[in-house]
Amino acid sequence: MNSSITPRLPGIRFVHSPGPTRVPDEVMHAMQRPMTDLADPRVAALIVACEKGMKELLNSPSSDVYFYASNGHGVWEAVAANLGSDNHSLLIAGSGHFSDQWAIQTQGLGLSVIRTPHQDGQRIDVSAIEAALKADTAHRISAVMAVHTDTASGMTSDLAAIRQAIDRTGHPALYVVDVVASLAAAPFDMDALGVDVCLGSSQKGLMMPPGLGFVAANAKAFAWSIQHAKPRFYWSWQERKTDNQSAKFCGTPPLAHLAGLEVSLGLLKAEGLEAVHARHQRLGGAVQAAVRCWATAGAVKLHCKDPLGFSTSVTAVEVSPGIDPEALRVVAREKFQVAMAGGLGPLAGRVFRIGHLGDMNEPMILGALAGIEAAMTVQKIPYGPNGMAAAIAYLAQHTP
Repeated sequence: MNSSITPRLPGIRFVHSPGPTRVPDEVMHAMQRPMTDLADPRVAALIVACEKGMKELLNSPSSDVYFYASNGHGVWEAVAANLGSDNHSLLIAGSGHFSDQWAIQTQGLGLSVIRTPHQDGQRIDVSAIEAALKADTAHRISAVMAVHTDTASGMTSDLAAIRQAIDRTGHPALYVVDVVASLAAAPFDMDALGVDVCLGSSQKGLMMPPGLGFVAANAKAFAWSIQHAKPRFYWSWQERKTDNQSAKFCGTPPLAHLAGLEVSLGLLKAEGLEAVHARHQRLGGAVQAAVRCWATAGAVKLHCKDPLGFSTSVTAVEVSPGIDPEALRVVAREKFQVAMAGGLGPLAGRVFRIGHLGDMNEPMILGALAGIEAAMTVQKIPYGPNGMAAAIAYLAQHTP
């Protein structure tokens, strides 16, 4: 026997972070296809299929889709590079850790950023956006930028309400939405919502490894970028709006990721978007039902304070002072094979997060909840009874 082989526990580890999420076998197999030369017509067909599939997923047939070999932070920068101007400001709506990071990164590019305030456990303050736009009589704000789902807090905001606020003011600002954590987990209709630009990445609802980012931009946003944006090249929509495959990607296309995306989009289409969204709603509801039972002992509780704000992607569970969520995560992962996420930014050390998005079903959620209960038992964290029963009852009631 080779003693240098690292022993492993039997079975699989449940991945319940909100990204990266589990990658389906079909997607992994597609990504393992041999590489080919870029002149092969099958490469062009793959790119076209991915662009078409993304437009269908976003329901925005007239928008252009730009792919980047990047994570979500990369496409934040792509948007800032194409909508940033020395004569304008970008308004980033406060929604938690990720809106804060988006603002910091954008300011790091030397761009002017306006931030609206955020209240812990609450969704985006739409009235603050409206007030900022009304005050901007010179129309220096070029875009209102919002994170649909903040994975740090497990909160999803009302995109239609933001669009309505922009319209009420008559302000010409573009509407930009980060759908990194919400796409293919919660309903999103780019055209119906009046979104001019959206951005996302591969490692969450799209059920792929990290490394592929995308931006979709309509004609209004593209025209604004040509007229006002600062010089840029790698991120430039103008350079990438071409049929030349090398120019489209500013170099070699990420072929493995595109192959995986084509399959992932096919899986989502085969299941049906309504069914995908209902499944995510169902799994998230089961987790929240369990946490409400756990909360009766007073040691843990749901972080979200807005009954309309619960995310279908991830649930943040707040712990009482003196409880170490990181120690709980270690026990859950190493003893019970349930990998969940910790707190970020202001929520570090205050919450643990249970992801329930992507390639996931009912027994996986129930297994994760059981493993977390076992970890809380080991850590002597008090939790109310019947959490598993509540999750099962919720699933039984909501399963079609």
